[in-house]
Amino acid sequence: MIKITNGGHSYNNGSFTKTNETNGFRNTITYKVLAKHQKNNILDRDSLLKIKFDAVASHDITYVGIIQTAKSIGLKEFPIPYIMTNCHNSLCAVGGTINEDDHLFGLSAAKKYGGIYVPAHMAVIHTFMREEFASPGMAILGSDSHTRYGALGTIAVGEGGPEIVKQLIGSTYDIKYPEVVAVYLKGSPRKGVGPQDVAILLIGAVFKNGYAKNKVLEFIGPGVNALPMEYRIGIDVMTTETACLSSIWITDIKTKEYLSIRGRGDSFFELFPNDGAYYDGVIEIDLSNVEPMIALPFHPSNSYLLSEVINNPREILGMCQEEGRKLLKNNKFDLISKIDKNGRIKVDQAIIAGCAGGTYDNIFESSSILSGKRIGPDLSLSVYCGSQPIYQDLVKKGAISKLLSAGGVVKTSFCGPCFGAGDVPANNGLSIRHTTRNFENREGSKPGDGQIASVALMDARSISVTAANGGYLSSALDYDYENSIPEFVYDNSAYRAKVYNGFNQSRIDEDIIYGPNIADWPEISPLKDVLLLEMVSVINDPVTTTDEIIPSGETSSYRSNPIKLAEFTLSRKDPSYVGRAKKSREYAENLINDVRRMIGFDSKLDIQLGSVIFAVKPGDGSAREQAASCQRVLGGSANIAREYATKRYRSNLINWGILPLIASDRNLTFEIGDILVIMNPKQFVYNGGGKSKLLRNNQSQDIELSLGDMTEEEKGILVAGCLMNFQKEKYNEDI
Repeated sequence: MIKITNGGHSYNNGSFTKTNETNGFRNTITYKVLAKHQKNNILDRDSLLKIKFDAVASHDITYVGIIQTAKSIGLKEFPIPYIMTNCHNSLCAVGGTINEDDHLFGLSAAKKYGGIYVPAHMAVIHTFMREEFASPGMAILGSDSHTRYGALGTIAVGEGGPEIVKQLIGSTYDIKYPEVVAVYLKGSPRKGVGPQDVAILLIGAVFKNGYAKNKVLEFIGPGVNALPMEYRIGIDVMTTETACLSSIWITDIKTKEYLSIRGRGDSFFELFPNDGAYYDGVIEIDLSNVEPMIALPFHPSNSYLLSEVINNPREILGMCQEEGRKLLKNNKFDLISKIDKNGRIKVDQAIIAGCAGGTYDNIFESSSILSGKRIGPDLSLSVYCGSQPIYQDLVKKGAISKLLSAGGVVKTSFCGPCFGAGDVPANNGLSIRHTTRNFENREGSKPGDGQIASVALMDARSISVTAANGGYLSSALDYDYENSIPEFVYDNSAYRAKVYNGFNQSRIDEDIIYGPNIADWPEISPLKDVLLLEMVSVINDPVTTTDEIIPSGETSSYRSNPIKLAEFTLSRKDPSYVGRAKKSREYAENLINDVRRMIGFDSKLDIQLGSVIFAVKPGDGSAREQAASCQRVLGGSANIAREYATKRYRSNLINWGILPLIASDRNLTFEIGDILVIMNPKQFVYNGGGKSKLLRNNQSQDIELSLGDMTEEEKGILVAGCLMNFQKEKYNEDI
């Protein structure tokens, strides 16, 4: 089904030839789009790109902090379209008034600075951006990790909020020219095989080995032409889970039809690689051989053929249960109980939702599968349409009625099930979902309170067949149903009636509305003469997700209040972290004096104390900047890792003034209470790392720590203490 080839390849007339010659990088689609948005000429593959995006997008758990940050630097108006959707804290159900307070903040900021505001329940952020903005040759930046519009020929990147801030104040997105991997598609998918099946296959093949990490996946080949647009979109949005930087697809007549239906046909032009295009690797997928897949708990890369799981439930679920118990450090995690006496797997919940699942094609085909069926009381099925235009057309075509008659529940455009803010399963519940992630606790359970639930990712088609079969895990392959899908009719009258579009119409005298939960960022100090780092958490898990650093779900309501949100940092991974971090600050003077006596600092040196955490590979998953900013609020000044899971997490650390240290010596271990001493940290940063002292049990040893590749601007941000400080200095110099 899938073949991965390492090393450089030249692409000519549909075939690949191994080569060491890299000059053909200019013949890729990726180059064509990046060059259009690069502030300076791209001279070679070692060039530092300084990208200006065509538009930026955020949702209602990120835009408040972004605007607050940009405002503190000196924001006057949004220089490019800034789209603010309200699809995460839509329910306004946690924390009293604070969710709706954030929405009022967003609307008032859109009026003041000239933004675009999409009210709650109207659209999922990425669905709206595909419907109304993305088109061939564009570049869009979003403060959500699933910012992927490559199927429309748009380079889209998901990053933390500070990178959005940079665009809003006229700065650039700086990155070394990325490696590009060809994803060559051939054949066409069989009936019952959906985009999530292809995506899970791809993720399972490349995530664990890091094959796609920080690269651009470029989808080419005759198989692309065989796929409907929403099928391409369903694969594309899941590329985030490969750890790639972005994705891009060839565009064709189907792309043009998609745009024309949405009134944007004039934005189409054809994108394709020229002969001689150079790729840093090749992934080949024969769509004709892809089968329904399942990603078992607790990662999208934990992928299996669905048929294998159905035929070997005890072996595979038993293995997954054992791995889950180790990960959760809890022997109560149970999957075996989901197997009945006949060897069938019974699930408790099914969900089709969000930017991956809530498409017109997915939901319509699901309605065809469930037409005339009865789901029964033991299984709940919730379907969330990606946007009001999708909902409206599905109503007109009778699809919603079929789902409701079968016992499904159809809900508005909301991302909650994707991050634990809606449809949390019961304790020991197993949920099958066409959503984006299935990390531990992400569905909203709290193992610390004795609650453990789990999510398996599947395609909407097999989920619907499972529902039609009373909740017994089933495959849509060879299931008898009508799979023809009528053409989608796009009606954006709901947007015209409700969306506020103030781009190029800023009202500088407009007041921003602040709710009581919205707080300013605390003052952050620049680097001083000596930096002492107290180790307050050590995480030896192979990978640590941003969900584990700052949990999602109900905590999302507090993301406009950095002080309050910080109380949740590492609460599900290391519940003692917050207390240790606070204690480190409380006893800073005593600790500084102890270290001064031990090492003999010059009394004139200005010494600062910060906390540090060690994690083997932190930062997988969401782009949420709060995974870094919450540490900073609690006095965090550094992370130490063997490597960082994603560029976006490392960028978040840098933008919040947290040193992203790398301990490459695998024999070097850390313990809670260790003290690291970095003399002249400013020079340490400019040198890209160097020697520091590790103090443990009144003993001292010299160790080497590096900062990896960094731009001069990134070094300046760390020295200044954070992006806000750095940009304020630049802004004041400019005026």
